[in-house]
Amino acid sequence: MLEPFRIEIPQEAVDDLHRRLQGVRWPRSLSSDWARGVPVEYLHGVVERWLEFDWRVWEARLNAVPQYRTRIDGQTVHFLHARSPEPHAIPLLMTHGWPGSVAEFIEVLGPLTSPGEHGGDAADAFHVVAPSVPGHGFSVPLEGPGWDHERIARAWIELMNRLGYPRYGAQGGDTGSVVSPLVGALAPDRVIGVHINGGLGFPAAEPGDFDDLNAADQAKLATAEHIRATGTGYAELQSTKPQTVSFALSDSPVGQLAWVLEKFHDWTDPARALPEDAVALDHLLANASIYWFTNTSATSANLYYESRTAPPAARSEVPTGVAVFPTDPAMRHILERWHNITHWTEYSRGGHFAALEAPDLLVDDIRAFFRPLRQQ
Repeated sequence: MLEPFRIEIPQEAVDDLHRRLQGVRWPRSLSSDWARGVPVEYLHGVVERWLEFDWRVWEARLNAVPQYRTRIDGQTVHFLHARSPEPHAIPLLMTHGWPGSVAEFIEVLGPLTSPGEHGGDAADAFHVVAPSVPGHGFSVPLEGPGWDHERIARAWIELMNRLGYPRYGAQGGDTGSVVSPLVGALAPDRVIGVHINGGLGFPAAEPGDFDDLNAADQAKLATAEHIRATGTGYAELQSTKPQTVSFALSDSPVGQLAWVLEKFHDWTDPARALPEDAVALDHLLANASIYWFTNTSATSANLYYESRTAPPAARSEVPTGVAVFPTDPAMRHILERWHNITHWTEYSRGGHFAALEAPDLLVDDIRAFFRPLRQQ
């Protein structure tokens, strides 16, 4: 059963957020740069902006997209369902990641569903289905353990079945770059193609994989090694003790904001000095607000815990397209062991959160990949 859903955050919750933001106990500052984490002085300014931020504007913007909830495998699943007016539109299942939410797709929904109104060809239209990953956003509460990437993929297949879509494409970044290929591997007779960006990291490399790399791949390797050495503490905590760290994040909106904001600093376009140089600050605050209002610090982190010992997925023969943006470590000769790659594009602008940083490039790449697959 599909139930229409609207986001309606109680005013008491908004007022409580403001009270907490006004009563922050700030830590002593040791450094003004990002080497040790989010600088105190910088976060002061972002919190001041959060106090001025109008959540109701973003709530209305999100509610302008049709939304539903349903129960799958004992779990409440929330999703956006933006249908195209074009008669030959194909369904596209889009999966967000952490620390993201369905809000990151707001900028691409119009161009994907109504390309003719956004400088594109009407023949490239999609019906977009964008679920909130269980334990994230409005797919709450997380009602039991075991929600790893494969279980999410199986739930997505069931969701598309309930929506009456026998054939569809799958797309995703971050968590979606893992879940979307699994959807294709588990339902190859239904998925016409899989498009991914923002991969989480290198697949298991084999001897010789990093020999004779070109300059671009050498830069990717250096970036990946730097992130592995200095930027994976959050993942170690979330994959081993997600409940412990959640006490601080669930009680302090500034703690939650810093936890999320650090990733937008580290993973966005390296040509942009600050997170808001890559992604509009109000969009960052809308995303942080969703995590705060839904109290999902623990349950979103749970996916790291569930997936830390998951075996590598089997190779999928579903046609796969990869869009590589700055900070993405993807190397084609490695990924081809697991994917049937038929489309590969590397961009010099954008970053890990491509739907927010470079929506024009991402939309164009999705269109180009699926164009030859539409008649299959």
